[in-house]
Amino acid sequence: MEIEPSLSSGRFKLHDQLELLEFKDQYVIKSVQSPDQGFSIDRRDGNIEPLNDEACSGSPSQTSTIYGVAGTIRLLAGKYVLVITSRKVAGTFLGFPVFRVMSMKFLHCNEALKFSNYQEKKDEVYFMNLLKVVEATPGLYYSYETDITLNLQRRCKLAEGWMSKPIWKQADPRFVWNRNLLEELIECKLDGFIIPLLQGSFGAVQLKLNDSPAVITLLSRRCNRRLGTRMWRRGANLEGDTANFIETEQLLETEGFKSSLLQVRGSIPLLWEQIVDLSYKPQLKIINHDQTPKVVERHFRDLLQRYGEIVAVDLTDKHGDEGQLSAAYAAEMQKLPNVRYVSFDFHHVCGTSNFDKLQVLYDQIQQEFENQGYLLIDTEGNILEEQKGVIRSNCIDCLDRTNVTQSYLAQKSLSLQLQRIGILSSTKCISMFSEEYGKFRTLWAEQGDEISIEYAGTYALKGDLVRYGKQTISGLIRDGMSSLSRYYLNNFQDGVRQDAMDLISGHYTVNRNSPSPFQLNGFESFSYLPVASALVIGGLTLTSFSLQQAGRSAQQYLSSVVWAGVTAGVLALVKANGTQFCSRPRLCGLR
Repeated sequence: MEIEPSLSSGRFKLHDQLELLEFKDQYVIKSVQSPDQGFSIDRRDGNIEPLNDEACSGSPSQTSTIYGVAGTIRLLAGKYVLVITSRKVAGTFLGFPVFRVMSMKFLHCNEALKFSNYQEKKDEVYFMNLLKVVEATPGLYYSYETDITLNLQRRCKLAEGWMSKPIWKQADPRFVWNRNLLEELIECKLDGFIIPLLQGSFGAVQLKLNDSPAVITLLSRRCNRRLGTRMWRRGANLEGDTANFIETEQLLETEGFKSSLLQVRGSIPLLWEQIVDLSYKPQLKIINHDQTPKVVERHFRDLLQRYGEIVAVDLTDKHGDEGQLSAAYAAEMQKLPNVRYVSFDFHHVCGTSNFDKLQVLYDQIQQEFENQGYLLIDTEGNILEEQKGVIRSNCIDCLDRTNVTQSYLAQKSLSLQLQRIGILSSTKCISMFSEEYGKFRTLWAEQGDEISIEYAGTYALKGDLVRYGKQTISGLIRDGMSSLSRYYLNNFQDGVRQDAMDLISGHYTVNRNSPSPFQLNGFESFSYLPVASALVIGGLTLTSFSLQQAGRSAQQYLSSVVWAGVTAGVLALVKANGTQFCSRPRLCGLR
């Protein structure tokens, strides 16, 4: 089958408003603007067919408006189709509207469930619960009229006619969140309906500097190669792909000029892990592997090919577990002569509140950073300058310290760009315009919050350093609440979130001929958590009560001792087996 694309001025455009008709035996999805364009999905087996006159015969039980089809996935009992049910305008990218996904839902085509055995039904229920987690995925963006996965510098080098290709063909596969879900739609040649979703952040602010209007757009693109949660995806895999790898582009548009600065972040590219065990800060473990040098080399070779010169900025502590990991990273980087490695102990130099101390880091990398430059395009579309490399920043999570550092470097580059265009004189910088600088800082702080929610489940820490350049009391309170939330989510929720990501990204494939992944895990960790909690709380309560009565008789005193011993024993058991009481992924291993 083949659905004709929508073309406007030689540019591919997706169908932007769809009608979903629900019949007893099928779903029908068609374009509102072009009702003859669409397809049907059999509710029994999920088979997709092009739209025909018979498909819409009869009256549907329900009709609704949807805004895109994000893909399909096959589980044990059938197929599930992911559709976008609501959206919000997030802004524009190079003049094209960008939307944020506000809600999604899966359409069920699983009639075979009634014929499944007990274990298959049980497994399907767990898989369907994972789909509910997927429906709530934060930070998804898309455009009907342009690809937003490619940065401006790469777009400038595209061959003539590239924009007339289907948008999924234009996209950078690394940054297509739903890449695995699109395969069947691509096979069916439904080009006008295939929406590549980007996970990350998107925001824009309008500034006025010396009477010149300017728009700054900040776009972060999360890589799908090592998708995961904060504690269950650390470091690199054997291919050199790192956890929480994100490309961030700061785009400036003013007086007809366009300029772009790229920065990247990613977990330390070694083999390491940090398994949750109920402790506040689980121990870091470096995995000794004979492939480690190759892993580091593969990672940086890929970056060099894509971005040019690389300066690797390591913001981790130089003591404790972080110090050991940082030392191991530094030792491997000495083997790479074409990448500069800079170690900067953020906590030691900046503490918790001194944003300006980042000037110490800037002094170390200023020459390379300014030589790398930025992309600059004049009013006639001519490329005046190209960015020749990127700064790759990391801390442990590549969230909080990394956000602060990247925003500082972005501020420095923005001033240089505005000076080059002529908006600012060589003696002025963006920070001298307090109101506009505040908008710029807020843009970066909101970006940090969004990508932190996607990886850690909470707002970013140290957000006040980005917003105000110093820590505030309210910021300390918010950071404390976020730290507690991270602890809870990392220990008791993220195993399920990790399973959902592994399922949707194709790292785990459902196969009816394979053993159940849940039968293989004999220990149901979640069921033991409430029991352990009840024993600990009950033991503490009874111990406290018996201590109050202990002076009345020797028997009550003995009872106090017994209950205190039981409580201590349960606490010791929980601590010794901490990993067993935490939410763990069931579908895939750590690598």
